[in-house]
Parts: sequence; C-alpha cells; structure tokens
Amino acid sequence: MASTSPPRILFTVDVEEFDTALEYGHDLSLLDQIAVSTKGLRLLAERFEALNARTTLFTTANYALHEPALINQLAQRHEIASHGYYHTTFEPGDLAKSKQALETLLGKPVRGFRRARMGDTNPQEVAEAGYIYNSSLHPTFIPGRYNHWGEPRLPFKELSVWQIPASVTPRLRLPLFWLSLKNFPFAFYKQLCLETLRADGYVNLYVHPWEFTDLAAFDKIPAYVKRHSNHELLDRVETLLRFLRQHGDYATMGEFAETLST
Repeated sequence: MASTSPPRILFTVDVEEFDTALEYGHDLSLLDQIAVSTKGLRLLAERFEALNARTTLFTTANYALHEPALINQLAQRHEIASHGYYHTTFEPGDLAKSKQALETLLGKPVRGFRRARMGDTNPQEVAEAGYIYNSSLHPTFIPGRYNHWGEPRLPFKELSVWQIPASVTPRLRLPLFWLSLKNFPFAFYKQLCLETLRADGYVNLYVHPWEFTDLAAFDKIPAYVKRHSNHELLDRVETLLRFLRQHGDYATMGEFAETLST
C-alpha cells in the first residue's frame, strides 16, 4: 500500500462482555463477565499509557453502559468505536442503536464499527447507520468461523464506508489476530507483523481485555484460548508494540481512515 506517511500501527481492542466463558460451557453472570473484562482493560490501558500509545476500543454499548466512567476516561485519550450493542447477539438495528448509545454516553461522534466475531454485515446498513469505516472483515480462513480467502487484504470503499480489514500476511494470508499472538512463536509473530507493516503501510491487530486476566479457573476454555494470558500476555503486547514502534507510528482507526480519504 503506497504512502508517503509513516507506517501506521493499529493495535485495537474489542471491548465486550466476557461471553467466551459461556461459549465453552461456564456459568457466569453478566456482572461477572463485565468485571473480568474491566480488570483486563484497566491493565492493558496502563501499558498503553506507559508506551504513549493511542488505540481504538471497539466497545459494545452493553459494556459501555455498565462501565460509563471507565469508557469516558479512556475516551479522553483513545478512540471509542462500536462493537455492536451486545456481543452475543446482533440484529441490523444494533448498528444505529449502539452508535447512538455510545455517542450519548461520550458526547461526541462514533465513526467506526466492528461486528463481534468479525461477522458479515450488510454494507448498505452500515452506511445508513452513519459509520465512516468498518473493520469487520478478516480476509483469511478460520475453521468454524469464516472463509474470506477471496476478499481484499487492503482497505477498500463500500458505498460511503471504508472497509479496513484485519491484517493477514501478504503471501500466505496468515492471520495476525489475538490467537496468533498467543500461539505462534513470539519471535516469528513479531517478524510476520513487521513484514505486513512494511508491505501494506499499516498493520491492523486486535485483542480482547479478558485475555489479560488470569483464566486458569475457567477449565472448560481450551488451552489455545487461555495460553499466555494475564501478565505474560501484557508483557508480550508491550514488547510487540515497542518493537513495531521502531518502524511506524501508533494511530487510531479513525486517524487511519482519514488518511485513506485524502
């Protein structure tokens, strides 16, 4: 992706209820789901602060309305975008409903959207809801989730909305998402991120706050999901961001979308 601007490091966070526990058979109340995510989000925000890194937090309206003070505090430094209204369920009306709820809470516009689990979303409905960009496409193959091998790797316009895909490597389309951060050998993962950053002019990565808590008690969650959680993963993220910062600049998704429009 040719550009005269420095490569952009888009390290984003999907802020949501910890319904992953429910997905694997644990019985966890909504308030407990919120509490797990809040603990991880606070820890991750401390690392961003230490790195002077700005990011985009794709936040469900449900989570934000349960933690309004924290989301408003983080919005002073980071971009808040929509992750739908609830994480477990989605209907088209949630596009506008979640955007309005977040804007009312924050007192400023919400420009971006990412659907939970990178689900398909009708481009016309995204545009009609008033979003500037959508980062719901993962152009790779994830068994049991989606097969997007034929989709573009780089940003493209859908009606009036910029689609900014999650990053995959240029040749083999290896995903660089949260599970890769946890399960690939770390030196290998860093080099894949650097290769993609140099080739594309940006790298779009994403994690979840609950990953940065101690998940040992959730015995039904598979090891590949729990691996390198808690402080070990926080250290891994900080090391990764310090490494990439030598080759590009931190940016929010909204800032990056503005460069696409110029």
